[in-house]
Amino acid sequence: MATATKRATPGRVKGETLHDGFLRHRNFRWMKIATLLSLIAIAGYFLIDVQPRHNGGSWYGYGLGTIGALLILWLTLLGLRKRSMTRGRWSLKAWTSAHVYLGLSLIVIGTLHTGFQFGWNVHTLAYALMMIVILSGLYGIFAYATLPVALSNNREEMTQPQMLDALRSIDRQLHDAGQPLEHHLAALVQSSLDQDPFGGGLIRRLSGRYPNCATRAAQAAIRRETAYKPNLGEDPLEKVDALLVRKEAILARVRRHLKLKAMLEVWLYVHVPITFALIAALSAHIVSVFFYW
Repeated sequence: MATATKRATPGRVKGETLHDGFLRHRNFRWMKIATLLSLIAIAGYFLIDVQPRHNGGSWYGYGLGTIGALLILWLTLLGLRKRSMTRGRWSLKAWTSAHVYLGLSLIVIGTLHTGFQFGWNVHTLAYALMMIVILSGLYGIFAYATLPVALSNNREEMTQPQMLDALRSIDRQLHDAGQPLEHHLAALVQSSLDQDPFGGGLIRRLSGRYPNCATRAAQAAIRRETAYKPNLGEDPLEKVDALLVRKEAILARVRRHLKLKAMLEVWLYVHVPITFALIAALSAHIVSVFFYW
């Protein structure tokens, strides 16, 4: 009987599974490296005597500043690195793990570089921008760790185009069902059809609140009309009411979908532009130190 041979997946490292997240990559290898780097920086800060006090202009401050600047420049290369897919030691997963943990180590390295001396100058500006980039990145880690599951649960195996198709189908039914209604009621249904139910920009999407929703207003008005009317069989109002209820349910799902997508992406609107601002401020910081001090 032939014996089946088990082949290893190319580029896979022994003990690593496809489901390992970038935070756990190689048993937290880059977290350990970043922690060791931070501890060395902290130990040096307390063990090395700098007179009159630690500052960015001391030899130790220059050393930390050089390490920090090189780290910042290397961290910005992740966007370029994503364009090439490779495996093994420098896989995208490994690079992303290093990006996260070495980026966090900049909190220690950058702060100790300053010697806790801050002011209204380009040096403090560079530090503040660095912290904003790091904090936005932390939000990005949280978003990618939690929001995709919420997105999947909200969609219930429907794609965004499928949800929008369902919404358009109900709108067509509403258009036909609203024809026999009295003018003022037909106008309410038409307002639901005419309104962009997702308008309002990024802030509206993030809040998930649409206080001027025409569909909600039309459904409430028609529900009041039918509240005290006797049930005489086939009633256009009842059909329109049921369609508006279905439309509200789909709108709620799509709006939540858009909210979760916005929450998943909004950090990049901070992280990326502020990174470019950080590079500019860092360049000004370095130039001013070496040419004007």
